[in-house]
Amino acid sequence: MTLLSGRFAQRRNGRHLTRRAVEGSARLWQASPLTYVTLVFAIALSAFPLYWMFVVATRTNEVVGSVPPPLLAGQHLGENVGRVFSTEDAHFAKALVNSMIASLAVAISVVFFSSLAGFAFAKLRFRGRSALLLIIVATMMVPVQMGIIPLYMVMVKIHWTGHLQAVIVPFLVTGFGVFMMRQYAEQAIPDELIEAARVDGASTFRIFWSVVFPALRPAAAVLGLFQFMQTWNEFMWNFAVLTPDNPTVQYALSQLNGAHYTDYTLVFAGTAVATVPLLIVFIVFGRQIIGGIMEGAVKA
Repeated sequence: MTLLSGRFAQRRNGRHLTRRAVEGSARLWQASPLTYVTLVFAIALSAFPLYWMFVVATRTNEVVGSVPPPLLAGQHLGENVGRVFSTEDAHFAKALVNSMIASLAVAISVVFFSSLAGFAFAKLRFRGRSALLLIIVATMMVPVQMGIIPLYMVMVKIHWTGHLQAVIVPFLVTGFGVFMMRQYAEQAIPDELIEAARVDGASTFRIFWSVVFPALRPAAAVLGLFQFMQTWNEFMWNFAVLTPDNPTVQYALSQLNGAHYTDYTLVFAGTAVATVPLLIVFIVFGRQIIGGIMEGAVKA
């Protein structure tokens, strides 16, 4: 009887400890009021520049420098946006089209070639694989600014200056994209899956397209969206190789800023228009970004 009582007490104590552990874990993951305050403060700091940009874009220059500054939207957004597209030196409509073409082309190309190279480095065995991967990683350590002059000389030599392909072709693949997709493919794709496809008679490219690439879609979505934003926001190289008659968005924004007088409402209205495509991308594909990052974090 005493033995049975002891076993019952041990089971009861075990269940009690398990319940306490579960409750403690639940309390650990519960957000405190300080957490909510910190998150709200961080969101406000992140969103205020966008909100202020929109407020200035809807106002006139007379109230931009007033103290205290206006915090509510005005009624001149349509007028300011119309002035943005009617500014002859900016060619803003053409700049939007050029940036969209360049950003989509670079993003799609980087995703495809980086996925292909990442699969090769992660799952194929060939001579010099480690050395080539080391060279690719080493290219990430070289600042982009160091390559502008020699790359510009190449563009002049092949007569691409002033043409849109000058901002597309040099960035069709990136070292970061190859390294990122290689790391993801190493973890996300089991070797047994590839061997099974080989047994079925699939070629290497068929294995990549039908087996590997679908498994790489979360990481590919993140890489594509990041590359789209980077190409859309690129200014230095575009300013060096393009002309005012054939600009991209960031180049066109620089043309809105006068040499002796800055029309802040015009500049901020153009910035607001240039930001809209990025906001649409985030709204439409935001879940892909978060899902891809979280899936990569869980796999790691």
